Amino acid sequence: MLIFSEAIIFYYIAVGRAADLPGEPMMIIEIVKPVTRLRRGQAGMTGLQTAILLIAFATVAAVFGYAVLNAGLYSAERGKETVYAGLQQARANMEIAGSVIVESDNTDAVTILFTVRNAIAGAPIDMTPNDGATANKSRCILSLTTAEAYCNNIPWKCSPVGTSDGDNLLEPGEQMEIVIDLTGAWTANETTGAWVPIGINDWFNIQVKPTQGSTMTVQRTLPAGLDTIMDLH
Repeated sequence: MLIFSEAIIFYYIAVGRAADLPGEPMMIIEIVKPVTRLRRGQAGMTGLQTAILLIAFATVAAVFGYAVLNAGLYSAERGKETVYAGLQQARANMEIAGSVIVESDNTDAVTILFTVRNAIAGAPIDMTPNDGATANKSRCILSLTTAEAYCNNIPWKCSPVGTSDGDNLLEPGEQMEIVIDLTGAWTANETTGAWVPIGINDWFNIQVKPTQGSTMTVQRTLPAGLDTIMDLH
């Protein structure tokens, strides 16, 4: 029996000579026709189409990668700014150096004194005092709270202790003593409540609020017996 290749069979069918094929012509035709239809229904992809698809995928990936990278850079920049802002705030903090001293007339407190310095050797802090007449020029605000009254932006004085360059800036290596006179006329201008002199067993709270940095709180309680000079640790 002769074996014909598929190409020869297709040729005979195409030229109308299927009857010349050996064997049963109709059976050969019936076998070949489905194969012919299968081949006609197949569609291939050219190299140009493949290249276009690859370029499209690469473009989409590049755009997506750029968007992700840009978002990451933006987040990193915001995070860096937050860290720098936190460092600036931390560098502008102050702390008490030593004890809080209270002077009294043996009945009520008349003066409160304490010394401050930079908590970290960092940014200078403006300590321009509020002498009562320059309340609007002071950049460091002090408030006093007792059990009876709250007084904001109270008058206070300061003087350098030890090394100083003579200005009102609290710089690294410098210390300043803050003095609050509790007998001044300002006590009649309380923000809320009614001013009552601070006496035995009374507590007081002083907040030092610079323009930069956190608020420093000084809270103490007077003893049961008042001396002329008291060291409140």
